[in-house]
Parts: sequence; structure tokens; C-alpha cells
Amino acid sequence: MEAMGPDPTDKETGTWLRAYWEFMAGPKVSILVSLSLRKVWRYPTPILVELAQEYGSPVISYTPGCLAAGLEVALTDLQSSWNNVRHHTEEISSDRLLVRRGQAFNITLYFRNRGFQPGLDNIIFVAETGPLPDLSNGTRALFSLADHRGPSPWIASLETNGASSLEVSLCAPPTAAVGRYLLKVHIDSFQKSVRAYQLGEFILLFNPWCPVDSVYLDSEPQRQEYVVNDYGFIYQGNKNWIRPCPWNYGQFEENIIDICLELLDKSLNFQIDPATDCALRGSPVYISRVVCAMINSNDDNGVLNGNWSENYLDGINPAEWTGSVAILKQWHATGCQPVRYGQCWVFAAIMCTVMRCLGIPTRVITNFDSGHDTDGNLIIDEYYDSTGRILKNKKKDTVWNFHVWNECWMARKDLPPGYGGWQVLDATPQETSNGLYCCGPASVRAIKEGEVDLNYDTAFAFSMVNADCMSWLVYGGKEQKIHRDTNTVGNFISTKSIQSDERDDITENYKYIEGSPQERLVFTKALQKLKAGRSEGPHKADLQRSTPVPPNGDGPWSLHMPSLRPSDVVQVSLKFQLLDPPNMGQDIRFVLLALNMSLQFKYLKVNLSAQSLLHDGSPLPPFWQDTAFITLSPEEAKTHSCKIPYSQYSQYLSTDKLIRISALGEEKSSPEKILVDKIITLAYPGIMINVLGAAIVNQPLSIQVLFSNPLSEHVADCVLTVEGSGLFKKQQRVLIGVLKPQHRASITLETVPFKSGQRQIQANLRSNKFKDIKGYRNVYVDLRL
Repeated sequence: MEAMGPDPTDKETGTWLRAYWEFMAGPKVSILVSLSLRKVWRYPTPILVELAQEYGSPVISYTPGCLAAGLEVALTDLQSSWNNVRHHTEEISSDRLLVRRGQAFNITLYFRNRGFQPGLDNIIFVAETGPLPDLSNGTRALFSLADHRGPSPWIASLETNGASSLEVSLCAPPTAAVGRYLLKVHIDSFQKSVRAYQLGEFILLFNPWCPVDSVYLDSEPQRQEYVVNDYGFIYQGNKNWIRPCPWNYGQFEENIIDICLELLDKSLNFQIDPATDCALRGSPVYISRVVCAMINSNDDNGVLNGNWSENYLDGINPAEWTGSVAILKQWHATGCQPVRYGQCWVFAAIMCTVMRCLGIPTRVITNFDSGHDTDGNLIIDEYYDSTGRILKNKKKDTVWNFHVWNECWMARKDLPPGYGGWQVLDATPQETSNGLYCCGPASVRAIKEGEVDLNYDTAFAFSMVNADCMSWLVYGGKEQKIHRDTNTVGNFISTKSIQSDERDDITENYKYIEGSPQERLVFTKALQKLKAGRSEGPHKADLQRSTPVPPNGDGPWSLHMPSLRPSDVVQVSLKFQLLDPPNMGQDIRFVLLALNMSLQFKYLKVNLSAQSLLHDGSPLPPFWQDTAFITLSPEEAKTHSCKIPYSQYSQYLSTDKLIRISALGEEKSSPEKILVDKIITLAYPGIMINVLGAAIVNQPLSIQVLFSNPLSEHVADCVLTVEGSGLFKKQQRVLIGVLKPQHRASITLETVPFKSGQRQIQANLRSNKFKDIKGYRNVYVDLRL
């Protein structure tokens, strides 16, 4: 600091004084500040004040007793409640600041000694994320209140300047890394030393409301459904019996956001290179792959262990889960040890929770008759014995009865134009992608158009919805092709409707009409791209089978229409027809309908069998067999009646409650074999839920749950679980014990809703005989009486 500036008695002083517009005055000595020269001079206070008055200078600040005092922050108001409402995060918290990138938020600084003086005080904000914040990779940002043209894309703007407070507007760029941030401020007043303050923490999320964010979704109803809605349905069963399974996503429940951020920090990417990982968290493509790998535990301490063995003694049967919250909280509470157990719908539901919590629009998709092509030739090979039962596949190709994955909405700047929008992500550990068990994001449009060479894992996703299915008969150590079917894989692709409990069929998003010329052209293009991509690789031999071409001339690599069905060659058709609804605990009654389509007599031998299936297509041993000899006159139809008693199938039934009945027929004058099958899903009566009275925030509410034992035998170890975001703080577990045969019971639960709006109650009843009798009830919670 210079002792004295220009002579204050000089005639030019008035002109000179007007060039300086701030000073701080004490009783005896004042400070004059030159903004242009960035210098500070001391003057006797009476002289400076007299000059200011005489020459009409804008020097008007006068603070007795203050000598060049630096600006000091006393406290900070992050305005969490107000900001969170504007940023659609109020459901997560009103006490913590959670904001979305590309959208401004306001904070207020309160000062201890004086107010902020523009030009005199230089305020620089600092935002940091990750363990190694760095300016060069975007995990550290410095941005000034005075300079909006600086190098940082972060913005600070003055909103209100009070006598001892300052309200500012801050805005993270729409490409900023998401995660937990520390906000600091540096204040440089005059030429005093810089003061630094930590203002607090905030969490930055993706912003589907921001037009320049790469996850922007331009429909408010879709944003409400795919980001804000915290419950939904996951479709299960089979293509002839589609069942909605209620699910509590709970992405805004207490501590879920912290668990989601912890999940990112536990990923292998972060463990290997935390600085680079945090820098890449602005990309939804990158984040989605990291989350996808972390939902399963095959490569890391991910959230869920998968189990398709039917042995769940050391964990929870996947069918029993009704929500994501209990799973995520258990993973966190056990030091990030994988939760036992999950299957595809549980993996997809957890991923939906995490992605919606982070701000990426996400929905859960079910594909019925879903292909799992292990060798990448777009052919699912299935093997049968002479009784028509499925054999364990030597090449591990399977058709899952249903398979569940996610779609996430995002731009794809890494792909050619037109392939943004919905992207397939599959967290179920089936195959590796770049060395990790994850799948996607694969553009849904790329799947439909057969662009299987586009990132990521588009070829595998294509095979799930549009592979062809080849049936082989195995006998005497030989393989005979029965039929190639182009229609089997990929049916009734389903998701929950927007702001409705109905089911949306989105099959047309994934493929053209099955069997149409356009669909076959796309299939051909996809196959040619795969062959071209592998022709120089080590697996070229996998593209061709050594099996001889069958007599009808249609080899397994035909790219044209499917072969004639054996029934067309033999001119006999076989078909199963159920006589009663397939209810659990009752005998299964059905008929085999045989129709002679020719003008000759037909003599049929038909082997029938039944076996349980897991939902991933894995067969269990057959438990019922029958043989029928049927003589058909020209154009005659006959039925063969069958019955499988409950006492016979009950002990062989899997948790999925799937039974496959099959018939393999042969006509004595033809070498062709006719194979037909039908998958039956046994149904339980659902749980009934009644809400007794009006649901009002912070007011007691009674909920009645009615359930029954559908079996004609005692069931033990009955446990009822009930949950619902905004209604219950945690999952409720009620020990029921033993239920008598066909016994109906009810219990009443008391709760206090703590969030308003549309809510859902989910319930599940399990026992030693069944695991997933489910029910749900939608509830609207009013804010006040």
C-alpha cells in the first residue's frame, strides 16, 4: 500500500478523484481505491471527505472505525428447499442441496462486517468433485462473479445485493460431471490477503428438463413417468399370459441418492483411476455402462448376486422382492457386499432406480421369448429328444420365457446422427462387454435397422429380439433339423404406459413386422455385418456348422424365408388346448388336437411329455409322459385328452411356475417329425389391499391386507411383506406362520404417510410352498384435510 497518492490540494485533484469511486473511511485515515490502476492510497479522512463533497465525487461510502476491512462471510444459505423444488429434487430432500446441471440455483452469503461492494470485492467461486479435483479435466471449476466471459463454463450472477448479504445465482454447465460437489468461495478485497471459505456441499444430477443436456426429454408426461415416478410394473409370465408385477423403485427414498453415488465410487473404473472416472461422469453413455456393470456382482462388489439354480437357502428367492430400496440399503449396510439373490427383473429394477435417481430417464422392458445367442450367429439352436422334451443345450443357446432389461434416454454423439433416444441396457450378467459383465447402451433404432456394428453390444441386443430359432431332434447320436422358425424370438415387448397402469406394447420399436420382407432384409443385413466383422477374427469357424444340410435343402444359414413346417409336409397339424384356467393347486386338464389336412389316411404316433422350466429357458427333468396312437381319416380332426394331477406336478414345480407340455408326432409314411409345445404359467389368487379412510400427509392411515392359501394342504413359514414409497419408512414384515388349506385371512397395518401425491402399496406373501403371491393398491395422499 502506498503512503500517499497524488497531492490532494492539487487543482487537478477533483478530476482525479472522480476517476476513483470507492473508499473506506476511518476516524482519522481513509483509503482511496483505484480500480483502473489497482492501487490503494491512504489519506487523512477530513481531506478526502471535503474533496469528495467539493467536487461532487461519487465517493460516498463512509464506515467509521473501519480501516480497509476485508469482506468476511459469516454464514451461507444454500436455499435447499427452494432450489430443490425448482430442480425437481424436493422428493429426495428439503434440507440438502440437490440441483441439476444446466439450470441456475440461488444461494445467499451473509457477511460479518459489511456488505459486498462491486469492484472493490472480487468474489471467485470454486466447485470441486472427486478425490482429485483438477481444472484440466473439469472436476474443478473457478468462476468469478464479475467475469462471465472467463474460461470456465460455470456461471455466477449477482441477484440481490443487500446491506450485509448477497444473493447469487450459480449454474453448472449442461455437460458437467454429476456427483457430490464441494462449493467454496475466495474473496479478494483491496490488496489484503485472499479469504477462503467452504460454503457447503451439493449434489449435481443430470437434467432431462434442460434442452442442452444430453438426457433432455421434451415431454413433461414422459419426464414424470421415467424420472419422477417411483413405482411401476414389471411384466412377467409368458406371451399368452402376461402378468404385471408391482415394484417400488423408491429412487427418492432416504439415503438412496447417497447409495447411488457410493455405487459409482465402488466401480472398477473408479478404483483403478478415480480422476478419469470422475471426469467422465458427465457422459450418460459412460455412467450407464458403469452402473450396468455395478448392478451385478460378477466383476466387482456389485449390488446383486444372480442365481438361477433354484437353491436360495442362503439368501432371498428373487421372486420375493417387491422393491429396490430394501436391496440397495442392505448392500450399503453390509459394507457393499452383494445381496443374494436376483434374476433379470430384479437387476433391471435396481438399475431403473439408480438411473432415475441420477436423473437419466429410464424404463423397464420385458421381452417375451427372448433369445440368448451365445455364438453370435443370430440362430438359437434348441435340442429335443424323441419324447419332445428339451435337452440341455450343448452350445448354451436358449430362449428365455421372458427377459427384462432397461431403456435409458440419451443423445448418442458417439454414433452417427439419428441413433439417440432410447438405448438398451441390460444389467443381467449374460455375456461380457469389453471384459465386464454389462450390455449397452445399444440404440433401439440401430437394433431395428440391423446396424449391429454400432456401439455398444447391438448385435447381442438384436439377437434377443430377432434371432431365428432352429429346432433339432437328437436320437442315436445324430442331429436332425426339425424346423427353422423366424417368428419365435421377440414377442410382446412391453413396458408400463405413461401415467397409467396399462401395458404398452413397443415391439414395433425393435423390429419390423415379423416375417415381412423388410424384417427379413434387416435380418440379412445384420447377419452379413456380423460375418464381415468376424471374417478376420479367430472365431470364423463358428459361423458354419458341420451338420449336413437336411433333405429339404434348407440349411441352417439360409437367409430367406423359413423352411416348410413339418406339419405342412406331412399335412397333419397338432395343437394343445387347455380345458380349464391353469390355477395353482388344481389338476391341469388339456387336449391334443390332431387335424388331417390331406385326402389320405394318416397314422400317427405321438409322444407327450411335461417338464418344468425356469424363466431363462433352462429345462428341469420331465415329470409326466404319455404316448398316443391316432388314426385320422381324410380331413378328420380328433382330440386326445390329458390330465396332469396337482399331486404329480407340485413337487417338480419351479419358482417360476412354468410347465412346458410338448408333443412329438411322426406319421408312419413320412420321415418328418412334428413338434408342438405349450408353456403354461400357473396362476395364484392375488392379494387384496384396502385403504381404510382418507390418506393425508402426517395423519394415521389403516391398511387392510387380505390373502389366502390357494392350496388344498397346509402351508408353513408364511411371511407377508408390505412396502410403498412415501407411505412406509421401511419394508414391513409380518410373520403369519401356518395357513390351513384354502384358508383366507386378513391383517390391518397402521402407517403415517409422509409424502403427498400418487403412491402405491406393494405386498408379497411367501411360504414353504409358494414364494410370490403379490398384490398392489394405488393410493392418492392429500397434503392436508
